[in-house]
Amino acid sequence: MTMPASGPETAPATGFASAMGWSPPAGWPACSYDRCRDILTAPGQRLETETIAIRGVPTRVWKNAPDNLRALLALARTHGQREFVIYEGERVTYDAFHRAVARLAQEMRERGVGKGDRVGLAMRNLPEWPVAFFATEALGAICVPLNAWWTGAELAFGLADSGARLLICDEERWLRILPHRDEMPALEHVLVSRTGAETSVDHPAERLEAVIGAPDAWSSLPDADLPDADIAPDDEATIFYTSGTTGKPKGALGTHRNLLTNIFSSAYSAACAALRRGEVPPEPTHKVGLLVIPLFHVTACSASLMGNLAAGNTLVFMHKWEPVEAFAIIERERVNVTGGVPTIAWQLIEHPERVNYDLSSIEAVAYGGAPSAPELVRRIYTEFGALPGNGWGMTETMATVTSHGGEDYLNRPSSCGPPVAVAELRIMDPEGKRELPCGEVGELWAKGPMVVKGYWNRPDATAETFVDGWVRTGDLARLDEEGFCYIVDRAKDMILRGGENIYSSEVENVLYDHPAVTDAALVGIPHRTLGEEPAAVVHLAPGEQASESELQQWVADRLARFKVPVRVIFSAAILPRNANGKILKSELKKLFAA
Repeated sequence: MTMPASGPETAPATGFASAMGWSPPAGWPACSYDRCRDILTAPGQRLETETIAIRGVPTRVWKNAPDNLRALLALARTHGQREFVIYEGERVTYDAFHRAVARLAQEMRERGVGKGDRVGLAMRNLPEWPVAFFATEALGAICVPLNAWWTGAELAFGLADSGARLLICDEERWLRILPHRDEMPALEHVLVSRTGAETSVDHPAERLEAVIGAPDAWSSLPDADLPDADIAPDDEATIFYTSGTTGKPKGALGTHRNLLTNIFSSAYSAACAALRRGEVPPEPTHKVGLLVIPLFHVTACSASLMGNLAAGNTLVFMHKWEPVEAFAIIERERVNVTGGVPTIAWQLIEHPERVNYDLSSIEAVAYGGAPSAPELVRRIYTEFGALPGNGWGMTETMATVTSHGGEDYLNRPSSCGPPVAVAELRIMDPEGKRELPCGEVGELWAKGPMVVKGYWNRPDATAETFVDGWVRTGDLARLDEEGFCYIVDRAKDMILRGGENIYSSEVENVLYDHPAVTDAALVGIPHRTLGEEPAAVVHLAPGEQASESELQQWVADRLARFKVPVRVIFSAAILPRNANGKILKSELKKLFAA
């Protein structure tokens, strides 16, 4: 690989970076982002790109990405006896994982599951989750990962809406679904993991262990090949349901290419960071990751699971997130990478028990799914001794569109990074007719091989959201002169006070900068003449104190007066979030009506 001969003078720190006390090292960046892209994606390089037609739209893609998820499984099989998943006392190698996938896929084939059929998947993060997912994908069927936090009625909706023929779930989800069994006429077979309960005579379910055994026994299954299936890169692979914070969730219909794009996007981002330092991108090395976000979310399934499988990394699952237990796991398994959503990163930093554990193995704390405060970026670097990382994506983009890490994130802590080499961004006016110039705030549109086909059985919503290969994200954002993206707010979360726009993330970032605040959200509350006014809900760090007037003055010292919260409510717990890490602002608004 050709390295840049020399770089520009040291870049100045951005305003936020300077405020945090971080200055770029001498000679950084050694390479512009445009030059990084040219080097890494050139013909003959591993990360080479090409332009092809996807659904009639010219689209840049990673030339060397696997054709489908069966190909990824074949690659994962070569990792052999390396550990793939650790869950409590269970340890599953890549070889054992493949044996279980092949056995389950064969059983599913015998039950009539084939290309295009939908298979529901509803369970917490267990070793069985990726087995069920990849067995489905290996057949060319469509996996429907359902939100394990949903109620029985919500789970039944997802199964009925997708028309799932087979459901693979754990006992807790099955007991929720069972009372609604008659609402899912297409459902023919149910396989339940880790169950000791008797199932209904009228609606029988079978134990998953009767097919593949318990995880500790997977290594004893026959070493079989996958059943035959013909799968193209743009064949349908998944239906991930959107958050559904308003109205019924919509099923985003993803493809094999969507999922596999993340593998190369992650590799590209890591290589860019090295070139920016003036270093040759290193060869991949084995890593251990603590995965604490749900696999039914695209950040965990697509952005994390795919790349870790390709690299042969080890993933540690937790039964339930608990900071002290996470510290013990990090120490015991020598975890290198963790994160998920900003709330988890905050808890890792703020928890008083942190000092009692050896966390020196941590190299990176990365997250997505929700905006983060610039203060978090600094504290990961200075207190945790790790490089911070984040990115931006959504269910409709199957995760990664922009990626941000290392020195670039420290230098632009309020950005979610530049687009990866196969992605394009636009900032559009409210009508979607005109692209806005650099620096102006408008709706973010994204394009690339990670954008899903559309919404399952929702042609109306598909036509509104997907336009000639672009997805209208509903996020308000701006781009700087180097293409770095700054998410300003969700369009629907913007507060309009007497004709003045208030972007909640701007005020939230200022609140996060206060040393006592570890969680914050700004919402609009009704006002008779102004329409609405800003109000805040905050959660304070353990042992810290702050008053409403103190926080109001803190914001007033840094932002225009009309942006200062007229009320501040203190929450004893971290703020409520959905499974994707997004704060449930509709719940917070109720606090001000009380």
